[in-house]
Amino acid sequence: MRRLSSPLVRSIAAKEGVDISQIEGTGIHGRVTKQDIEAYLERRRAAWQPPPVATVAAPAAAAAPAAAAAPAGKVDTGFHVPAYLPGEEVVIEPMSRIRQITAAHMRYSKDTSAHVTTVFHIDFSKVHATRERAKGKFLAANGTKLTYMPFIFKAVAAALKAHPKLNAAVDGTNVVFKKQIHLGMAVALDWGLLVPVLRNADTLNLVGLAKGANDLADRARAKKLSPDELKGGTFTITNPGVYGSLFGTPIINQPQVAILGIGTVEKRVVVETDADGNDHMVIKPMAYFGITYDHRLVDGADADHFMNSVKKGLLGPWPELDPYL
Repeated sequence: MRRLSSPLVRSIAAKEGVDISQIEGTGIHGRVTKQDIEAYLERRRAAWQPPPVATVAAPAAAAAPAAAAAPAGKVDTGFHVPAYLPGEEVVIEPMSRIRQITAAHMRYSKDTSAHVTTVFHIDFSKVHATRERAKGKFLAANGTKLTYMPFIFKAVAAALKAHPKLNAAVDGTNVVFKKQIHLGMAVALDWGLLVPVLRNADTLNLVGLAKGANDLADRARAKKLSPDELKGGTFTITNPGVYGSLFGTPIINQPQVAILGIGTVEKRVVVETDADGNDHMVIKPMAYFGITYDHRLVDGADADHFMNSVKKGLLGPWPELDPYL
């Protein structure tokens, strides 16, 4: 029987592996409250007993046939591994509201989308050289820093226009293609993760992308974003590389069908072939880009074509930066 419950209760139930229908609700119309599920968990912990220590018996002359195993992948509804054992020294802290929402959303995404990740090696030599030449005058003229991210936003926005399946959503048996390109940009904070949205990114040049992205990030850290600025993204970009990560396999931000993870940009030795067919080792700033996509809609070839467009877009040119060079 389906029980009424709040998103918080369902989040706790998902984390603890609880079937809400097994809990007697004390709220209005039998609604399962936070107190109900906490009381249920407390009773379950109190009833838990460690398994008995197995003893080794002398081998029998003929072993009886083993009982049939449960079908692979079948787990009892009430299956749960306790977070801690009786008598274990622990410190228990309640999750913050934003962490509860994030946990529920991540679990929902994994249960909804068929996640697949593919990784590309990206040449950052043109981006790096252009940024190094332009960043001083750019900052003086615009009052904001020129980082690698606007170059990435521009390449991604152009690639999404060329490959609209990556700028879509799945609605039952329908595909919803989004006409606008609104890029979500994950911002890691001490108290959680926010994804403000850079709207109509395909209509902005590098100056507009830099100003818009830096403004959103600054206001996210200052807790000055409006709720509307966290809604409506059509594709998300996350940058674990800022902390030194080579690449990641990010979880899709529902209801989107893909998310791009940016690895750290660092100098690496790569092999290049000249016009005469001779191979040479060169040192270049390189990065791994990992795109996680929803295989319900996006096939591997779709993701690869998209990533090749992003890769090409990061080779330039960027004429809007000419005044700063």
